[in-house]
Amino acid sequence: MLKSSFSPNLIEAGCDEVGRGCLAGPVVAAAVILPKKFNHKLLNDSKQLSKEKRQVLQTEIKRDALAWAVAEVSHTEIDEINILNASFLAMHRALDQLTVKPELLLIDGNRFKPYQKIKFECIIKGDALYQSIAAASVLAKTYRDALMEKLAQQFPGYGWETNVGYPTGVHRAGIKKLGITPFHRKSFRLLPQQLDIFKK
Repeated sequence: MLKSSFSPNLIEAGCDEVGRGCLAGPVVAAAVILPKKFNHKLLNDSKQLSKEKRQVLQTEIKRDALAWAVAEVSHTEIDEINILNASFLAMHRALDQLTVKPELLLIDGNRFKPYQKIKFECIIKGDALYQSIAAASVLAKTYRDALMEKLAQQFPGYGWETNVGYPTGVHRAGIKKLGITPFHRKSFRLLPQQLDIFKK
């Protein structure tokens, strides 16, 4: 069972991002403030949940959260500032949108760039430990997956409808055959052998 909170009385926002390891599309982050005694038996790290369970949870998290927000940093911004800084920026943009100001941030992972002098805790595998981080992971993943599924209709042949931009064999085969799309991250190593794909 995931923990409902880190502190006894502070207003906590859980933060998580998805899409860091993708070859295409944005990195997306979410921030979620849950009621102190919130408890959902299905809630877990979004990667451990089926698509159907994530969809159910997305609706219930948005309904029950005290505040929530989702934000993205585009593939072009990732190329400009690198993926680590883009991940921090996506979290900051999500926090900017919260209608309740948190007093403590729970960050999934081991690094974070301070935000508005608010105290924070970096928690490795936090999305499998704390409800608010898990909730953020669900909102970020459902948002990003839906976005990549739409882009898959515009750019068939890369398998984005299932791999959502991650470097699967189908995705790399698509790059090799079709070249890159306007949504690929040019700063990433898109093929194992650096083929001259950028001229296609």
